[in-house]
Amino acid sequence: MLSLLLRAQKQNDYWLPKPAIEEVARMLGMPYIRVLEVATFYTMFNLEPVGRYFIQMCGTTPCQLRGSDAIKDVLHKRIGAQRKVTADGMFSWLEVECLGACCNAPMVQINDDYYEDLTPETFEKLLEDLAAGRPVHVGPQNGRMTSEPEGGLTSLTTWYGKDGRSGPGFGEPANDQGPSTPRSGARDERTTKDKPDQPVDDRRTERHENSLGSPATEELTAMRTNPTAGPAGQPEEEQAQSDAKGGAAPDAASDVSSDTPKKD
Repeated sequence: MLSLLLRAQKQNDYWLPKPAIEEVARMLGMPYIRVLEVATFYTMFNLEPVGRYFIQMCGTTPCQLRGSDAIKDVLHKRIGAQRKVTADGMFSWLEVECLGACCNAPMVQINDDYYEDLTPETFEKLLEDLAAGRPVHVGPQNGRMTSEPEGGLTSLTTWYGKDGRSGPGFGEPANDQGPSTPRSGARDERTTKDKPDQPVDDRRTERHENSLGSPATEELTAMRTNPTAGPAGQPEEEQAQSDAKGGAAPDAASDVSSDTPKKD
C-alpha cells in the first residue's frame, strides 16, 4: 500500500487527491477508509496541493542549533506561511521533524532531494535558481563532499591528502578488496616460496583415498542415486538372490523367504 500511495503521489504533483486514494483501494481490493487511514497517518503523504517545489525544512534541535531559524525566515519572506502555494505555483513549504542529515545541518528536502549545509545566502540563491529553471547542485552547498569533516581529514592524510582527494590513495581500490583466491593458472608465491616440506599426514592420505572419485565414493554415489541398490549397485532383490545362492546367513535367507508369498 505504501509503495502505491507514494507512486500515486508522485504522479499527481506530490499530493494525493481522493480519486488517487480510491484507485489504490480498488487495486488492492480494500475499503477506501483503510487506505485513507494510512494516508492520513504518515506525514510523508500530502492531502492538499503543494507547489512544484515542495520544501520540507527540518526544525529539530541539531538544525536549530546550526541556524534553521534563519532558513525559516527566508521561507516566510520568499514564500509566505506554511502550506501556502505561491501564486505562480512554484513553491510551498512545511516545517518537519528530523530528516536524518544532522551532520549537514541546517538542511531542507525539496521534493526527493536533500540540500544541506545551508546559509540564508546560499538558500536564497537556491530558490532563485529553481524559480529561473537553472541547474542546481544537490547535497552540501558549502563545497564539502557528503558529510566529510569541514576542516578536512584528520587521519590518513598521508594516504588521501589533507583534502581527501590529492593523496596517492585517492581513487585506488583497497588492497583487501582483491580476489580471495588466485586466478586459474596463477601461482601464489606467498604460500609456495621458501616453504619447508611438510610431513605427510596419514589422516589426510586416508581422506584422499575416500575422496570423490574413489571406489568407496562411487559405491556410495550409486546407492544415493538408486535407493533400491545394494552395496555393489545391484537392486535389492538381485542382491538377496545372490546372497542366498552363495550361502547367506540363515536369518537373511529367512527374511527373503518370508517376503515371498507361500503357495498352497
